[in-house]
Amino acid sequence: MKCQRSLSSPCLYHVPPIPPHKLNPHSPSKHKHKHKHKHIATQEMKLAWSPERASKAYIDTVQSCQVFRESGVAEFISAMAAGWNSQLIVETWSQGGLIATSVGLALARSHTCGRHVCVVPDERARSEYAERMGEAGVTAEIVVGEPEEVMEGLVGVDFLVVDSRRKDFTRVLRLAKLSNKGAVLLCKNANSNSKGFIWRSLVAKGSSRRVVRSAFLPVGKGLDMAHVSASGGLCVWM
Repeated sequence: MKCQRSLSSPCLYHVPPIPPHKLNPHSPSKHKHKHKHKHIATQEMKLAWSPERASKAYIDTVQSCQVFRESGVAEFISAMAAGWNSQLIVETWSQGGLIATSVGLALARSHTCGRHVCVVPDERARSEYAERMGEAGVTAEIVVGEPEEVMEGLVGVDFLVVDSRRKDFTRVLRLAKLSNKGAVLLCKNANSNSKGFIWRSLVAKGSSRRVVRSAFLPVGKGLDMAHVSASGGLCVWM
């Protein structure tokens, strides 16, 4: 899909992407990195942030989602997905849900040349999602089923968006087969009072993965975001 962009169209609001150094740090100290220097080649998480790619996706989404008026959530998430060059973007959606974030993710995918997959619970949701995305002029892969069966077939997820209002959102997070290089996880409609709880429950005891950075952002109705390390536990920002 090629995006038709017109830079002359005004941006209604601006929610700039959060660079990695602004997130709450949980990464190892410099002296710990020195001790593990020999293992970095096989264990590091190379998140190559591209401001240019993020800006393009942001502008595209602003122009495409003006009619939705969803407080900047779609633009922000689109910029994050594109800026981190996500190759397997996965989101969950249910019937009657908002569509702007999905449109933004589809536009981000067009800049990363990756995949955008939407997980829906049933055929009615699939039909509505496809229709509304078509009306917006974008498309996405749609997978129908329960998290246990659907997430098994999605290997290498590096950008995952869930909605805390869905009962199965924690199951989706736990079952996600994340990329060996690490992943960015986002939870929409999050409660600031439970900040950090979601992510601590993701990493099983004895797992080589860990949450290296997290942040709660007052965007829309609350957006909780975390970066999960590569297999082996180290994270190196590029």
